[in-house]
Amino acid sequence: MKVLKFGGSSVANSQNINKVVQIVNNLAAQEQLAVVVSAFGKTTNKLIASATFAAQSEANYIELFNEVKEHHLQVINDLVNEAKKEEVSAHVQKLFQQLHTLLEGCFLLKEVTPKTMATISGFGELLSSYIISEVAKNTLNATYKDSRELIITSNVFDKAQVNFTVTNANCQAYFSNNPHQVTVLPGFIAKTENGLSTTLGRGGSDYTAAIYAAALQAEELQIWTDVSGMFTANPSVVKQAFAIPQISYQEAMELSHFGAKVIYPPTIQPVLETAIPIWVKNTFEPENPGTLITKESGNSNPVKGISHIENITLLTLEGSGMVGVSGISKRLFEALSNKDVNVVLITQASSEHSICVGIYDEDADKAAKAINEAFDIEIERRKVNPVVIEQGLAIIALVGDNMKNHQGLSGQMFSALGKNNVNIRAIAQGASQKNISAVIDSNDAKKALNTLHEQFFEEKIKQLNLFVTGVGNVGERFLAQVHQQNDYLKEHLKMNIRVVGISNSKKMFFDNNGIDLNNWKNLLANGEPTTLDAFFNKTKQLNMRNSVFVDNTANQQVSEVYENYLRTNIAVVTCNKIACASSLDNYKTLKRIARKYNVPFLFETNVGAGLPIIDTLKNLIASGDRVHKIQAVLSGSLNFVFNNFNATTTFHDVVAEAQKQGYTEPDPKIDLSGVDVARKILILARESGYELELEAIENNSFLPADALTTTNNADFYASLTAYEAHFQQLFKAANEQNCRLKYVAEFANGKAKVGLQQISADHPFYNLEGSDNIVLFFTDRYPVQPLQIKGAGAGADVTASGIFADVIRTGKN
Repeated sequence: MKVLKFGGSSVANSQNINKVVQIVNNLAAQEQLAVVVSAFGKTTNKLIASATFAAQSEANYIELFNEVKEHHLQVINDLVNEAKKEEVSAHVQKLFQQLHTLLEGCFLLKEVTPKTMATISGFGELLSSYIISEVAKNTLNATYKDSRELIITSNVFDKAQVNFTVTNANCQAYFSNNPHQVTVLPGFIAKTENGLSTTLGRGGSDYTAAIYAAALQAEELQIWTDVSGMFTANPSVVKQAFAIPQISYQEAMELSHFGAKVIYPPTIQPVLETAIPIWVKNTFEPENPGTLITKESGNSNPVKGISHIENITLLTLEGSGMVGVSGISKRLFEALSNKDVNVVLITQASSEHSICVGIYDEDADKAAKAINEAFDIEIERRKVNPVVIEQGLAIIALVGDNMKNHQGLSGQMFSALGKNNVNIRAIAQGASQKNISAVIDSNDAKKALNTLHEQFFEEKIKQLNLFVTGVGNVGERFLAQVHQQNDYLKEHLKMNIRVVGISNSKKMFFDNNGIDLNNWKNLLANGEPTTLDAFFNKTKQLNMRNSVFVDNTANQQVSEVYENYLRTNIAVVTCNKIACASSLDNYKTLKRIARKYNVPFLFETNVGAGLPIIDTLKNLIASGDRVHKIQAVLSGSLNFVFNNFNATTTFHDVVAEAQKQGYTEPDPKIDLSGVDVARKILILARESGYELELEAIENNSFLPADALTTTNNADFYASLTAYEAHFQQLFKAANEQNCRLKYVAEFANGKAKVGLQQISADHPFYNLEGSDNIVLFFTDRYPVQPLQIKGAGAGADVTASGIFADVIRTGKN
């Protein structure tokens, strides 16, 4: 014999019930079945609400009653054989008349006792099991049996304790003489020895099925629900979660205790001693194998699942008066027990100075009051502090029978959480080491679950979640490169990069599952209005693991919000030089915060676009080398301009072409004034370990004063035309000396300067073509022949590739 149980979602409507009957048909051809069913979906909740409304003298209780009644009559009309519809409807109408009488009594008496509530809440299973048994008779040798005639319990009406001696005897006696191939029974309900209706509490229908399976020594127990087994994590929270093929009873109970609602811990207890296997299967995908629960754990993975409980309150009792005093724990838990408070988690410091307990939020006030009253004398004498209440928490748990045989799992767990800024409030681990639990902020629960699932179950593919500001020349090419390389990164670097948020100066758009980069322009155009604060707040609210803020702008206001991201443990990758070239205090603050929160702050493209200049410099310093002098051509735009400017061109046209090709900033005056180069040499000096302010850099500008004082691009370009003779004279003077014009940055002896220089043919800068950059580092190890880095130093594509490289570095961090 097999015992099957179908949950409320499996029998929610006529369509689903047909699926259930088909499953039963297929299995009944092979052996005898006991089929336990829950109430039709949501029925029990509606019955309890109706009784509660009635007791509060709210007339709308009858509306819920009518909803339930109409639903059941509709199922009869849809599924019951035409010849029996009248008979079945009459029986169901009789049950509803009894239910109506009970509700009316609650309304008149203005109360609902536990006894009455147990009777009312059990009507759902009575109705569903009878109707489904009649539907089954259309195609099967089926019968109906009321579970109240078999399962006998104590007089506790809502969480009754089963008398297994009597119950087992009843079940064996009935089924030994039962000629029917299929017996349909209601779950959840039972009765006392005096014949009063009781219920088995939460998960009662699962428990009913387990009781029958154990009593009848069934071949197996099948729990049919709306998911394909027990998952490695809640699939609605962790998209990558998958069904566990096989799991032990103990692992299943641990996962169930910590929120895996597929099955409830009491369900497992009756079959555990008799070692009856449990299958958890999907009514809507019956061909899916589901999860097998047995004495033995399945595969070798030490961690079988990750689960969590929301709505947790942490109560902490502490004080010097607790140290070495026996009976403290007893008094604490006795106080909670007397108020019927369920303790979910316990942890105590080895110093005995404090005890923490995790309970459900709904019990927080009465629990705190009970503990304070129990220790009122110690509190008055200041030997113990009043209970500290922390709410808005959740518990996450790693579960696995074999965790005790594997070193380092706790370290992996807490390291992964720490890297994603998930703060641990309390930790608990049983001596059996089947479970490691941690209390965290409930806002971090989703991020924590995804982080741990990635750590323990996924093919070590790290997911990065990008939040991108600035989608102009550089930003657009950056998104194109991310899109193009996504498959390569997954295969070769085990990295999945998703763009979750994008913004420009007017709009922002977010997609938790990753933005479709084939259509990002349309999505952003139809996004919501944005501000820097709004974009940050949304990014913070999503609270995703491995989050990276990418700044593709040259905007000062954007650079001023980096600190907010870093403090929220969100990595910052930027091509925007303003932050690192701002005041020395601000530069130091950003670097310090990045170190404090162990979060990447990368700005390789601040100098040399995609060239590995800053990274090389960092490696020199980290390995103990010291920089004494730097000489560099750091402006790809200025190098392009002076490589293309001559007696046959105009300075205006060459600058315009540089901007058109994306070599200059949106405001070309920033490049031509030397400010951009000054910022770059400042950053290199600071990264070399020198303390320097931007104002201290000598800037010998070649632009006329009128050009420097313009306030918009139109006026700036007009000034270039007006002073064409000035620019031609600069070219002529250099040409006469067989030199080329280069805008050079220099740092030596703690001082820096930038300016236009005439470069002779024997200098390394002379043959620098196009928009290339070059940097010469003179150090302890390279005193005469400097370390030289040379290559394309401007352009949207190379800058985007540099930003992309920094994003990949954050993934490797």
